[in-house]
Amino acid sequence: LLSLVILLDSKAQQTELEWISYPPNGWEEISGLDENYTPIRTYQVCQVMEPNQNNWLRTNWIEKGDAQRIFVELKFTLRDCNSLPGVVGTCKETFNLYYQETDSEVGRSLRENQYVKIDTIAADESFTQGDLGERKMKLNTELRIIGPLSRRGFYLAFQDVGACIALVSVKVYYKKCWSIIENLATFPDTVTGSEFSSLVEVEGMCVSDAEEEADNSPKMHCSAEGEWLVPIGKCICRAGFHQKGDACEPCGRGFYKSSSQDLQCSRCPAHSFNDREGSWRCDCEDGYYRALSDPPSVACTRPPSAPQNLVYNINQTTVSLEWSPPADTGGRNDVTYRVICRRCSWEPEECVPCGPNVGFSPAQSGLVDTYVTIVDLLAHANYTFEVEAVNGVSDLSRTQRLFAAVSIATGQAAPSQVSEVIKEKVQQRSVQLSWQEPQQPNGVITEYEIKYYEKDRIYSTVRSKSTSATVNNLKPSTAYVFQIRAFTEAGYGTYGPRVEITTKEENTATIVSSEQNPVIIIAVVAVAGTIILVFMVFGFIIGRRYALAVKFPGTKTYIDPETYEDPNRAVHQFAKELDASCIKIERVIGAGEFGEVCSGRLKLPGKRDVSVAIKTLKVGYTEKQRRDFLCEASIMGQFDHPNVVHLEGVVTRGKPVMIVIEYMENGSLDAFLRKHDGQFTVIQLVGMLRGIAAGMRYLSDMGYVHRDLAARNILVNSNLVCKVSDFGLSRVIDDDPEAVYTTTGGKIPVRWTAPEAIQYRKFTSASDVWSYGIVMWEVMSYGERPYWDMSNQDVIKAIEEGYRLPAPMDCPPGLHQLMLDCWQKDRAERPKFDQIVGILDKMIRNPNTLKTPVGTCTRPISPLLDQSTPDFTAFRSVGEWLEAIKMERYRDNFTAAGYSSLESVARMSIEDVMRLGITLVGHQKKIMSSIQTTRAQMLHLHGTGVQV
Repeated sequence: LLSLVILLDSKAQQTELEWISYPPNGWEEISGLDENYTPIRTYQVCQVMEPNQNNWLRTNWIEKGDAQRIFVELKFTLRDCNSLPGVVGTCKETFNLYYQETDSEVGRSLRENQYVKIDTIAADESFTQGDLGERKMKLNTELRIIGPLSRRGFYLAFQDVGACIALVSVKVYYKKCWSIIENLATFPDTVTGSEFSSLVEVEGMCVSDAEEEADNSPKMHCSAEGEWLVPIGKCICRAGFHQKGDACEPCGRGFYKSSSQDLQCSRCPAHSFNDREGSWRCDCEDGYYRALSDPPSVACTRPPSAPQNLVYNINQTTVSLEWSPPADTGGRNDVTYRVICRRCSWEPEECVPCGPNVGFSPAQSGLVDTYVTIVDLLAHANYTFEVEAVNGVSDLSRTQRLFAAVSIATGQAAPSQVSEVIKEKVQQRSVQLSWQEPQQPNGVITEYEIKYYEKDRIYSTVRSKSTSATVNNLKPSTAYVFQIRAFTEAGYGTYGPRVEITTKEENTATIVSSEQNPVIIIAVVAVAGTIILVFMVFGFIIGRRYALAVKFPGTKTYIDPETYEDPNRAVHQFAKELDASCIKIERVIGAGEFGEVCSGRLKLPGKRDVSVAIKTLKVGYTEKQRRDFLCEASIMGQFDHPNVVHLEGVVTRGKPVMIVIEYMENGSLDAFLRKHDGQFTVIQLVGMLRGIAAGMRYLSDMGYVHRDLAARNILVNSNLVCKVSDFGLSRVIDDDPEAVYTTTGGKIPVRWTAPEAIQYRKFTSASDVWSYGIVMWEVMSYGERPYWDMSNQDVIKAIEEGYRLPAPMDCPPGLHQLMLDCWQKDRAERPKFDQIVGILDKMIRNPNTLKTPVGTCTRPISPLLDQSTPDFTAFRSVGEWLEAIKMERYRDNFTAAGYSSLESVARMSIEDVMRLGITLVGHQKKIMSSIQTTRAQMLHLHGTGVQV
């Protein structure tokens, strides 16, 4: 009832209705009583004795307002024709209802052709003469709907065609949704739609001090019955106000609300206040501040006090400062330190900034650690250093700076650079140099050190007491780089600029005059021929041992360290010798075949310290173990590629013996993928594979065969860059003795190795391509074990019979096809690494090729796998089944959901698995794979007993 807007109600009018009746002797207005004996005005007609009746009754003009759909409710009584004698053929028991739309009143004339028929109205019940006498009139109620209407108003008309009828009441109304407040939004009065099933969408307006929720404006829908339905979105009280009922009230004094997303007002945090209502933040007390990056919920803080216990250590022109943290951090945890350096004259208060020539290590400001080293100070000068602790509000403070200070006088400085070097004489195997004394010797120079080296090779040094020197034992026709530095009591200065000099060519033949003795000529030729023959034989043997590929201009070729009689020579030729004092071991991260593997820092002079991994040789090693240990460094030192692990250097002249390589934060690829199962996009996985292929292309081009390419031997850094590693010739492949297939030539990682390498020990770049295909499978399956639980002998037999690993779950078909290409039995048919890189580049440039078709089978059942796949149908319970697939942690999840038999488990979909609360993608995949296997085994065993 609350949704109705009444336009006309004849029962509510006590005076005459004065509707138009035509002809005048047809419908007649009379006074009467309704069913509740209430006086009413009605119209009645009863011209049943005469045929062809056409009596019209029209209401006054009804203005419809905003309505489009009008309801007409009629209550009437009708006389049963059978109760009237002598009216057969003329008496009717129906009448007609019409309407006419107009924009205004049209007068009292009535034209039938201007009206639109609504319906013929028939009585459900009629009364007889006896009923009338007993006041048992049978009241009929009929409801009709008009619409949609487009004019300002309308008339209703009633046509009698020969019935005995009385209109007890006529009610005309429409429905609307009355204004309400919902979700802090006001929705105005809304008229219902023109269709019975229509919903009118209405935008709400936020109440005072409220705002729309982001991207979620308030809406409601007015139904045809005048009910508000389907609320969408809402308003929320803006900052400084909170909701109370259907309104937003301001936060009280001492409280705040910083965001409309907060539900309630909060008390002001420590050292802040407000004295007004409706605050979105609190002001800081005097002496306290809030940084620009601090949210209003953070307490106000203040600058820290000065650092404590400042001490220094001076070494000629280098000063080291150390201090303790301040006693008061100001209530913040972002304290850093900055150092102010001033050079002072011997007169007090005359100090100037140190200038850009002074160096600070690790930095002058933003220091996290409580120490700093200042270098390149002037000798015999006075300096003042101020160390200030700062935090996020220090620059906002207007109070006096608090710092610790120290004044220092420097001693003697090292000499400056030797800048001018002159090449006096260049021979085939020696170079004579001279130079000028440095412009700032800073003391008595006692000697000079000359460093020289071939490009990209290990350097050597000679020393000279004077400003000239001759460097001997050089190679003819070879470019050398020379640098010189001076030495005083204060230590060595820095090396001067590089000077490149090429030695002269060596004469290989002696010109013999025609006048010389023929016997001498014959002797010389014979001796020369013998020497050439010896060199040819020796060269053939060495060539066989080196097994070098054909060299092309600009191509660097790998040299096997085993060809060196002295392994130490190979190490020092290909690896840089490091000073053990430059290496700081921080923690042990694993154990290798020869000793511990640690992480730490490498700090080379003049360079930033870098994170490194350090392989150490255990105490009590044999000479063979030392040789095998350093062999890997001799190999790695020849490589320089972004996708091959970089060798920083070795320590061979101290203990422990160490190999230092770049630090790869995420460790081995297989463990990294298992840890982050299902967390990468296909593009990211292909990017990893592309990096591995690029590294292998580089190694293949150098003529190096890896022999043990597997995900466990790929390392991953913090940027997900994958790098090939593990270049040791003697390896422990796995703790599991089943993991390798032993032959007379050593151990082979069967699951990763090409058939010809297993059978005939034919290791080539093509066999590395086979291994790369297995690595692809490992990556796309997030580190799953190749061939699962099959034994090595079964793997060898299956491959020989043509079996190949199926596509991992969600693996694009193009990637699996590339795997199959890498696993061609004929090694000549396998792609080269250069081709693999090109294919992966095309996939990355066109991501559509990496989409997996919907419904792709995750792992087809193969007869070869049946040998090692458990018979899930033999398990007696769901618990045993979960234990077999190592998922017993979800036993309660299955039980609570009602999965009590393997038949019910076999019907599960991935959605069913997710509904159990199993959120780890890797576990979802493993369970679904086992469900598919169980389902296939049941189908095989019972025909169609399980619906798939």
